[in-house]
Amino acid sequence: MGFQIAIDGPAGAGKSTIAKMTAGRLGYVYVDTGAMYRAMALFLMRAQVDPEDTQAVSGKCEEADITIRYENGEQVVYLNGENVNGLIRTQEISNMASLTSKNPGVRKKLVSLQQKLARDADVVMDGRDIGTCVLPDADVKIFLTASSRVRAERRYKELTQKGTDCDLDAIEKEIIERDHQDMTREISPLQAADDAVFVDSSYMTIEEVAQVIMEKADSVR
Repeated sequence: MGFQIAIDGPAGAGKSTIAKMTAGRLGYVYVDTGAMYRAMALFLMRAQVDPEDTQAVSGKCEEADITIRYENGEQVVYLNGENVNGLIRTQEISNMASLTSKNPGVRKKLVSLQQKLARDADVVMDGRDIGTCVLPDADVKIFLTASSRVRAERRYKELTQKGTDCDLDAIEKEIIERDHQDMTREISPLQAADDAVFVDSSYMTIEEVAQVIMEKADSVR
């Protein structure tokens, strides 16, 4: 059984950035769950499955084997033995993943694959239900959050740097609505595990947050 670090939290809290940094410093595998859903979308698209056909999607997804490895310092996503890194970042795949990730069969299959990864290697995994559903026995559980305003400011900065015209108040409103949707959804809602450590990153640097997580990991190893 590998050492497991689960990082949950709302959109824009910095989970992926922190998870990648922590995994890199510890020499663990960062399990990019979003990339796994994209790989599944690619598999279903290639199989020409109608994403709206719940039964067809549930049945076909069982044939997909998806895993993540680190090779030469790079995360590589494998779909049935094929490196699909260069194929899963298109808008078409994004749209397909958005539709198929809602399917309970897809979710069950990918959770099973994520749990297998965590048994075979030391991992850092981030999401919205990692500590509650995917890795309920994780060695370290972190609930990473930040105020809606701070998260909106981060997103605003990110978008304006890309030259996108946007409105800070509108972004914050979207974030608050997303939080509500994530916390009230029927399947695996966003919630902190009872034994999670709360970390508010509103006024912390990425390095400071990573340090808190690594110290917590050191204390239980």
